[in-house]
Amino acid sequence: MGQRTVLVTAHTGKESALRSARLVAGRLTAAGIAVRTLAGEFSSPGAEHVQAGQDAAEGAELVIVLGGDGALLRAAEFSRPAGAPLIGVNLGHVGFLAEAEPDGLADLVERVVARDYAVEERMTIDVTVRGNGTILASAWALNEATVEKAARERMIEVIIEVDGRPLSRWGCDGVVCSTPTGSTAYAFSAGGPVVWPEVEALLMVPISAHALFAPPMVVSPRSVLAVELIVAPETSGAVLWCDGRRKVDLPPGARVEARRGALPVLLARLQAPGTRGGGFTDRLVAKFGLPVAGWRGRTWEDAGEHA
Repeated sequence: MGQRTVLVTAHTGKESALRSARLVAGRLTAAGIAVRTLAGEFSSPGAEHVQAGQDAAEGAELVIVLGGDGALLRAAEFSRPAGAPLIGVNLGHVGFLAEAEPDGLADLVERVVARDYAVEERMTIDVTVRGNGTILASAWALNEATVEKAARERMIEVIIEVDGRPLSRWGCDGVVCSTPTGSTAYAFSAGGPVVWPEVEALLMVPISAHALFAPPMVVSPRSVLAVELIVAPETSGAVLWCDGRRKVDLPPGARVEARRGALPVLLARLQAPGTRGGGFTDRLVAKFGLPVAGWRGRTWEDAGEHA
């Protein structure tokens, strides 16, 4: 078996993230695992420095991310093409994508060294921008692709489409096309449903739509969603944001298509998906501070009797 390699990356604006990253890198190196770091982030004895880009995670067993969800979404840009799983340590606010908290760093390293983790695939969205019949841009997102107004004081006018058929016309601030992973991000803030990650689906959620019919919608993962910009004097220009990181300015009359991504993003989990003891439900309760006092549940014995 060849040399194991782990890429460690951190939010450079947080000194706590850099300290934690040095600690993680040092412990991995001591355990005989080769460590890569991104040039300009932090240094660690024995670590190899690589440039941030498509090849940064090539051949790596894991990418460990110290920071919030934004840092993890950034790391997904180079972990996705390499097929390297991401595992996040939350040093931000909610940190919904993260697997560990700062007080769990030692346990995280031990589990990585022991290969005691599971890997799950998360759907992505591939996005195509068309104008005058030609492709103007292509992009992708793990959480969401959002068509938004460019000027605060004006709305955009759009026609939404599902599987090649027009569904409705909205005057709105924007439209979110989301994955289940993104259902707890921008789509959630816009009033969309929470979708468990193992559910394969695409979401379309309007942002402040002025229309009688403007509910959040959940469609097949094989569907193609489209948002067409209507050219009108009173409407705003528009932009496309993918995961809040990659921006495309949209010309008047542009068409934005979103479909299931060809490549998933891999996330490493310290607890195997589907095991008794928590998973996504516990993550919701913990991250949103949901009240569950008084819950009695069913014992495993009761569950067996009624199986």
